[in-house]
Amino acid sequence: MSSVPPPTPEGTLGVVVIAYNDEALVGEAIRSALDQGPVVAEVVAVDDSSSDGTAKVLDEWAARDPRVRVVHRTENSGGCGTPRNDGVQAATAPYVMFLDSDDILHEGAAEALVTAAERHRTPVAVGVCVRRELPEGRDVRWQPGLYREPALLESVADLAPLVHDTLCVNKIYARSFLVEHGIRFPDGRFIYEDFLFTARVLAAAPRVAVIPDTVYVWHVRRAAEQLSISLDREGVANWQARIAAHRKAVETFSEAGRAELAAACRTKFLEHDLCLYARELRLRDANYQSEWWALTRDHIGAFDESEIAAAAAPARWAARFVLASKEPRDLLRLARLAAEPARLLPPYARSEDVAVWSLDVPDAELDGMDTLPLAELPVVVDAGLHTGGTGELRLTVRDLYGRLRAAGPRTVEVAFLPRGSDEPARTERTELAEGEGGWTARVPAGLTSLARAGRRRRRRGIQLWDIRATVTCADGGSFATALRLPDGGQRRSVVPSSRYGVLLVQQYTTANGSLALRLAPGARDGLRAVRARLRRLSRSS
Repeated sequence: MSSVPPPTPEGTLGVVVIAYNDEALVGEAIRSALDQGPVVAEVVAVDDSSSDGTAKVLDEWAARDPRVRVVHRTENSGGCGTPRNDGVQAATAPYVMFLDSDDILHEGAAEALVTAAERHRTPVAVGVCVRRELPEGRDVRWQPGLYREPALLESVADLAPLVHDTLCVNKIYARSFLVEHGIRFPDGRFIYEDFLFTARVLAAAPRVAVIPDTVYVWHVRRAAEQLSISLDREGVANWQARIAAHRKAVETFSEAGRAELAAACRTKFLEHDLCLYARELRLRDANYQSEWWALTRDHIGAFDESEIAAAAAPARWAARFVLASKEPRDLLRLARLAAEPARLLPPYARSEDVAVWSLDVPDAELDGMDTLPLAELPVVVDAGLHTGGTGELRLTVRDLYGRLRAAGPRTVEVAFLPRGSDEPARTERTELAEGEGGWTARVPAGLTSLARAGRRRRRRGIQLWDIRATVTCADGGSFATALRLPDGGQRRSVVPSSRYGVLLVQQYTTANGSLALRLAPGARDGLRAVRARLRRLSRSS
């Protein structure tokens, strides 16, 4: 007997859109909500006393579509929590979800979430959020490990992994559930308000339906005049606010008697928040570094050892190093360890046969270094591009506390990936030769053929290429990582090309410390690349 799909849950969801001085983008957000179809009963748009034309845009949408209602605040709240609370209070649909004015809902998101909630009779349903880098359009899944398959979470233990997903926007909530438990956002200027709201939701221990569908598109505009809170991390006040929000979240779990969730929240802080900010430390000035170090040591110094030990390596190693050193030090090394992929730069020291950060900081033990699977080790693979002929990558795989020597690296496969794609345009595989500094190989770069592959994907302009290496060892183990360009290795070259005349080639280090390539095929694109670089330099001077 064939199963009959459930009917479309019409008119059951209210979408709360909050906006402040965002007249250019808020219309697209509202359109994405209305395009969800009849499952959306209402769009409650809250204008937080904007000083531009946002209020007019919202009123025009309300005049065009009866599902749109506008709440005009007469005084700016200073944050995102109060307008969201206003939206929930004004909504009448059984379920609500939240949408920021510069983001959009993915096609079919509302129906998928409501259907899952009603099928399992849960007050909360959650799906996948993607971070879309603009203007490139590259999508990165947020917390992908949580949403690989459909699931029904029914116990506090089931909910613990969800502590890692602090977003409020990729979920729907039964209004009756929020009212029954008195769950609201913090009012006024409370940065990272979604941390506390999500903690309040999970502390109530709801049953949660999980779907692996993309439901929310979080637009990341790094070139915007006004950066979002999650991107505006240059001042230490942002780190203070994040710590304060995290403390409130832990308090919420503890007061509700959810010790398991409180512990998971602290471990999550090490795995996500600590690493996110530590990888940027070397870019900050000395005053920031000193304040950040003191704040961080004070905060994580209150964690139980079990909460630190529960964090995955290398996050727990980074935490132990910060706790062991009273002053900022080894910042490049810490930044590379905290990056994705993680890489631990030399020196590699042991104290009484235990792997430690260094002989200067022997208390920072790197526990598990001798037992971690090869694929989880923060191995360093140094590489540089030599542009003679068709180009050649010369790489060296560095040993790590003797783990690689025991495994026996044998071959390396290098993949060239167009920026924003997980599918390599070309791969090259070769044998590794053991040498004094590690295991070495020379891999053809094929610059002209690489540029041709890039042209097929993008008609003209500068091409960005990421490079990844997969090393296979004699014992059957393997690991994959990005390449590292040693300091001082960044340079530009003009390379003759039989197809394009010339190629402008630049090897450089990305923000996470990985080797990448810029290619500009032909004199015209090469000149355009040079001019663009000069414009950037003039703006920064």
